[in-house]
Amino acid sequence: MMLQIRPLRRQLGLSLQALAEASGLTRSYLSKVERGLCVPSIAAALKIAAAMGVDVAHLFGDVATHAPVTVVRRTDRLRLERSGAEGANVLEALAAEVGAKCMLPFIVEPSLAFAHGPQVSGHAGEEFLFVLKGRIEIAFPDRVESLGAGDAVYFDAWVPHRLRSVGRIQASALVVIADAETRDRTQKTAGA
Repeated sequence: MMLQIRPLRRQLGLSLQALAEASGLTRSYLSKVERGLCVPSIAAALKIAAAMGVDVAHLFGDVATHAPVTVVRRTDRLRLERSGAEGANVLEALAAEVGAKCMLPFIVEPSLAFAHGPQVSGHAGEEFLFVLKGRIEIAFPDRVESLGAGDAVYFDAWVPHRLRSVGRIQASALVVIADAETRDRTQKTAGA
């Protein structure tokens, strides 16, 4: 699955260099993503979407539904696979076709090695990770947490973090990223 970055970027009148400067990602990395040679991490996709001023779902294609209830069947999940030396890192978007949302739900199957490069940085919002199966290590700048099936972690997503699967079973986790702007609006409304 190739992300729809180039058509959207051109529609917005952005050069590749302008997108690189606005997102904090390199021009060569963005070129590889546009050509389908690499798949961005969740953090990189969020940076690209923010730089373009769109919901991250727009990067995955046409966003058609604003229905109050959207069902996503297992067979209809958008699956992105990033291959590396220690296996693939798989992301399955659970609500890619839903527009204007304040949560981004994914199923993640991390590779056996911690990611390096642009995917190590944090991103806007808050993040919740719930381990569905296997064991996952999540590394923060000051510590590494080991989580098993049924364990969860909730954190400010701006803190740099990276995941890896440990053990013989391929781990998977539900990851939900909450939009920081939505949280801020909710806090203002609650305080009013």
